[in-house]
Amino acid sequence: MSDNETRAQDAEVKAELEGVPAEMIDLGGTDGTADAQLGKLAEELEVARQDILYAKAETQNVRRRLEKDIADARAYAATAFARDILSVADNLARALESIPAELRGDDKFKALVSGLEATGRELDKVFSSHGISRIAAKGLPLDPHQHQAMMEFPTNDVEPGTVVQELQAGYMIKDRLLRAAMVAVAKKPE
Repeated sequence: MSDNETRAQDAEVKAELEGVPAEMIDLGGTDGTADAQLGKLAEELEVARQDILYAKAETQNVRRRLEKDIADARAYAATAFARDILSVADNLARALESIPAELRGDDKFKALVSGLEATGRELDKVFSSHGISRIAAKGLPLDPHQHQAMMEFPTNDVEPGTVVQELQAGYMIKDRLLRAAMVAVAKKPE
């Protein structure tokens, strides 16, 4: 090897070692300090690797949590509005129920009734497109997650705890309760 090549190698090594603490550079000792320093560096490297793995895992968990929060926000953003519009649906249903049969057949009111019925169908269609569905109640066992018992009726016709009347319809928005169905429940007669 020529002197120029040796100087070039020395310059490369010196450039690589700049900024490295002097106690780490002195690897020429024969008293085992080099092995101790190497072991210490290996431990520090392993600790740094573990820290990086934990940081990556935490970052991934935060990202997943945020993605779920964003998806929930999109899915349930209209919950407050949906609760408010349920009273409109209730009033429309009550209006349709209150029309006597003789007026339904009257030519003067036929267009009004069919218009109200069409509005009700359109409202149901809009609810369905936004994941809002009516909770089944009558004839089913009381489900405290979906039904709110408002009164009890003594009867032998059905099992105790069965919903015998729906006082107000309940609704779900996707998989969450929007409004519990208010119901009357059967009980054993005394």
